[in-house]
Amino acid sequence: MAFFRTIKNIKNLYGKRVLMRVDFNFTLKDGKPIDSFRLKAIFPTLEFLKPFRTKLILISHFGEPKGKFDKKYSLEPIAKWLLNQDKIFQNLKFIVNPFEKEGREAIQNLKEGDIALLENIRFWKGEEENNPKFAQKLANFGDIYINEAFSVSHRAHSSITGLPKILPSYAGINFENEVNNLNQVLKKYHHPFTLILGGAKISTKLGLLLNFKNKANFILIGGAMANTFLKAKGSNIGNSLIEETMLSKAKEILKQKNLILPNDVMIKMRNKKIRIIDIDKLNDLKHNDFKILDIGPKTIKKFSDIIKTSKEIIWNGPLGYFEEKPFTQGTVKIIQSILSNKKARITIGGGETIVCLGQAKVKRPMPNAENKIFVSTGGGAMLEFLSGKELPGLIALTKNKDLVNLNK
Repeated sequence: MAFFRTIKNIKNLYGKRVLMRVDFNFTLKDGKPIDSFRLKAIFPTLEFLKPFRTKLILISHFGEPKGKFDKKYSLEPIAKWLLNQDKIFQNLKFIVNPFEKEGREAIQNLKEGDIALLENIRFWKGEEENNPKFAQKLANFGDIYINEAFSVSHRAHSSITGLPKILPSYAGINFENEVNNLNQVLKKYHHPFTLILGGAKISTKLGLLLNFKNKANFILIGGAMANTFLKAKGSNIGNSLIEETMLSKAKEILKQKNLILPNDVMIKMRNKKIRIIDIDKLNDLKHNDFKILDIGPKTIKKFSDIIKTSKEIIWNGPLGYFEEKPFTQGTVKIIQSILSNKKARITIGGGETIVCLGQAKVKRPMPNAENKIFVSTGGGAMLEFLSGKELPGLIALTKNKDLVNLNK
């Protein structure tokens, strides 16, 4: 893996204007994030910068506003929430439009030790277009750039790949830990090796499936993506969510002997009654007006028995419709099985997966290189990294050159 610099390599940081890309794309409930894991992950970098009295400007996106101002996707509620999260944010300044006079002046007037958060960077088309002129406008606000948004580093956007072409650029502490931990998984894995995949789509996890198809001893499939495999196998899945465009690919993947599907599921009938049924009995149902929403107890036991004996575990994606009880049961039980395995190296990632951990009310380790259990802040980024793909954000850091001499 190519070398990239981290914030520990900066020799002259005092009072500098620092542009830091973060990921505040939180899942909200009643206007507040339901999980603060990604926020907590950047605290080591915030604490590192604190003694240097930097003028810190945070850049993030929220949702997909498609390059337009949309109040629904404003970061303002998150800025207000941050004020009460830690003393470090007690004087946080929210910049509505950094490119207009008022916003530019607010940035220019930042004092040493101040922190500002810019409005949703995706409100400007130049971000997702990776427009060099837009990147330059952003770069004008800073002396150096820090990427502390590993979870977005699979995107070739201006605040991820454009800024490192202009400013001296460094990885944050969590970014470095993410790369180090995930790289260890790629370099050497232990057997028995179990890959657990859930969530809705096969397409987003296809690279991971293909990369580990001859490496993993067991590939356990749950969530809505299991429905696509079940339909490809000829099972009646009723009105369950599937990925139609992946049916033919699913048939190919079914040939893998290490692929293990649910043998029973929890379904919701048209009269809203909940029923547990074996997969081979689905075709006996007289109507198709039902949805598969979780794995059943036999599947939980089968998966758990495999997990207990594993020495390497990678998990991404909920195994059921975790937003609604009782369809959280499968995911919670599997989480308990994963975390009760004290001998395995465990890698967990994905936005929904992190929320599931929170709902299961289990103690989660913060990402660091020493933990045997590593929880990644990345979803798509983790999947692409473990698929063997090069992340644009990581490439940008490895190619960065010192454009301003900060080391005098």
